[in-house]
Amino acid sequence: MKKEQGFEKAKFEIILSGRSNVGKSSIIRELTGKKVKIGKRPGVTLKPAHSLRSDLLITDLPGFGFMSGVKDRKQDIVKDQIVRYIEDNADRIKIAVLVTDAVSFIDVVERWESRNQIPIDIEMFDLFNELGFDTIVAINKMDRIKDVEQQERLDGIVEKLGLTPPWDQWNYIIAPTSAKKGDIKTLKGLIRKRLHDIKRDDLFKYI
Repeated sequence: MKKEQGFEKAKFEIILSGRSNVGKSSIIRELTGKKVKIGKRPGVTLKPAHSLRSDLLITDLPGFGFMSGVKDRKQDIVKDQIVRYIEDNADRIKIAVLVTDAVSFIDVVERWESRNQIPIDIEMFDLFNELGFDTIVAINKMDRIKDVEQQERLDGIVEKLGLTPPWDQWNYIIAPTSAKKGDIKTLKGLIRKRLHDIKRDDLFKYI
């Protein structure tokens, strides 16, 4: 997959990746204020969706994993396209946001582990780190987890990512979010901090 045309002036890219239907598009809408196609049916987004502001490119990558009405072979092709896009554009990708579902993440990972397979979520997290991206994990749909269970759930998720609990010692890369409730302030804060650290406060107005 060659670099997509029309984004030559993009020097700074933020990508959002995750399983189908975890809320990536909802998060982008809250981040940028731009309406993007949001589908209730998993796998609606099959090509990267872009938002270009100045030299900042925000990219919603297709969801990986289960896609309603999409054959397994097509799912594999989509996964390969995602990886190829990431590798082809690695020089301009500065921040990678892995969006996970607070409700189902642990169950999905354990299901893969029971088959002695590495979950795609973990593969992506490792890939982002290997490529040197500044990685953030947005744990979405936290509003569906009872308050008294949130600490344990977050600890369980970071442990599956290969990090040592408690989760809050990783609060510079872990962002609990509830995009449908409009609560992504932690994620916004982490992105803005990274922009500030590289002296790109001028991009704040787009986040």
